[in-house]
Amino acid sequence: MAWAKKVLRVNLTAGTCTDEPLRMDWAQQYLGQRGLATKYLAEETDPRVDPLSPDNKMIMTTGPLTGTCASTAGRYSVVTKGALTGAIACSNSGGFFGNEMKNAGYDMVIFEGRAAQPVYLLLQNDKAELLPADRLWGRTVWETEEWIKEHHQDPLIRVASVGVSGERGVKYACVVNDMHRAAGRSGVGAVMGSKHLKAVAIRGTVGVKVKDFGRFLEAAAAGKTVLAENAVTGQGLPTYGTNILMNVINEVGALPTHNHRDIQFEGAHNISGEKMHETRASDGKANLITNAACFGCTIACGRVSAIERTHYTVVDRPQYQIASGGLEYEAAWALGAATGVDDIDACTFANFVCNEQGFDPISFGATVGAAMELYEMGVLTQDQTGGIDLKFGNARALTDLAELTGRGEGFGAEIGLGSKLLCAKYGHPDLSMSVKGQEFPAYDSRGIQGMGLTYATSNRGACHLRSYTVASEVLGVPEKTDPLVTDGKAGLVKAFQDATAAVDSAGICLFTTFAWTLDDIAPQVDAACEGEWTSESLLEVGERIWNLERQYNLAAGFTKADDTLPKRLLKEVAKTGPAKGLTNGLETMLPEYYQVRGWTSEGIPTNETLERLAL
Repeated sequence: MAWAKKVLRVNLTAGTCTDEPLRMDWAQQYLGQRGLATKYLAEETDPRVDPLSPDNKMIMTTGPLTGTCASTAGRYSVVTKGALTGAIACSNSGGFFGNEMKNAGYDMVIFEGRAAQPVYLLLQNDKAELLPADRLWGRTVWETEEWIKEHHQDPLIRVASVGVSGERGVKYACVVNDMHRAAGRSGVGAVMGSKHLKAVAIRGTVGVKVKDFGRFLEAAAAGKTVLAENAVTGQGLPTYGTNILMNVINEVGALPTHNHRDIQFEGAHNISGEKMHETRASDGKANLITNAACFGCTIACGRVSAIERTHYTVVDRPQYQIASGGLEYEAAWALGAATGVDDIDACTFANFVCNEQGFDPISFGATVGAAMELYEMGVLTQDQTGGIDLKFGNARALTDLAELTGRGEGFGAEIGLGSKLLCAKYGHPDLSMSVKGQEFPAYDSRGIQGMGLTYATSNRGACHLRSYTVASEVLGVPEKTDPLVTDGKAGLVKAFQDATAAVDSAGICLFTTFAWTLDDIAPQVDAACEGEWTSESLLEVGERIWNLERQYNLAAGFTKADDTLPKRLLKEVAKTGPAKGLTNGLETMLPEYYQVRGWTSEGIPTNETLERLAL
């Protein structure tokens, strides 16, 4: 129960769609979604495959709780080898698409090969067919979703698609569903575009069954009560969204700006959650209109926002005046603080472009920040940028580059390479603030030491969602640790990584863990799923997943040398704030991390660890 126990395999080369049973022995070992799909990918593909080759596979996958009445149970992931990194990629998304896939009766859809011409998949319960997408190729995500719903005369169809950025190979292109929710990192959209797969449209009415319905309802209700009574999930996130963190992280001295040269941004308040909340619709100059929720979510951290009507960015773009997908913290940081831009309308506009054309605002903004530093150094000139003045803080440059990058045109094509390739091309690879080719999110690891170890060891490149030690080091969840010390951070990072892998694989949102522990999640999984599930078994599943991902990356050619940070964070001290004078202490934390992981000094899982985890 809880699993649909069915997989749809789509061979794009042959144009076939075939049902097959889910490997339930693997489901018991890897639970679902992130873990289970990674197992399929590792078994079926060569880790050294070119991410954009037809031999790479792309898996859209749900968890066992997806589609149930558990809070936030609308998650799905896209698992593949990432175009941006060449590493294992698992990009998680909310909205309503995951629920629709599960309610159509499928745990996952595996795409293999490459279509000769653009196509989209239409899945209606047990009927699956590939249809021509020639009329959709070259259209935006928003246009694609609207066309599919109108063409099939069904407004309830849920659509995940790529924009022009995915078609043209922007390295950090996303897969966008429900207009503004995205499987957003590592370039999964570029992989989808390379397969000439424009969209996946699903309508499902089969439903989801659980093992013990009465016990599951009780466990789900208890979980919702915990979320409602928690200050973060019951008050902070619904009111201010994730962007409530902007001022908090700035005050603790860990808000990177000007390509991580500084760790505090003077304009932080101007692009913060409080700023969005200050200007409401009642005064005619709204940014935040209201909050919104994904399927089954009782937190509702999403934003519906607007741009001030006379702002230069919307003179000819009325569709951007009001739209879902307003600024969340990571996007507000990348588009704003990372580039020195404190114009909330410009940041909101650029974020809408990212949604419409389907590319990651974190990697985009961070890459623009790197380009701005190259421009400031004189390495880039206006002749090379197509006349764009790339000085830090230039809001017009930000919005112009967003549109150019989304279309893969002009200097936007250069920005679409990502910061690693861009900085290497212009002779300054050290200016790329990335790990394994993926750009940093919104936390400087000199001010939050645990995040440095998190970034360096993340299996998908720099990522906060693989081990959010900010919860402990800044917010005190589940317990407060000192953000400025390295002691104990190896064990903390491992614990977060393993627990997060289990949460991702269950099919629920990571934001629940501001309030929930595995003791809250395990009763829901156990009541829903076959087998016996405890907090301890979920943690073991998480550890197994982490080691499987590590094995994949090692086979792909990654080594201990890739578990590092840019020289700026290791050599240049923080200039202001509580971390003034500090660098990141990775050299102290990494050997201890390998030890607590049960890996060799070279970062390779030992035979004992592999045997213990049945790998």
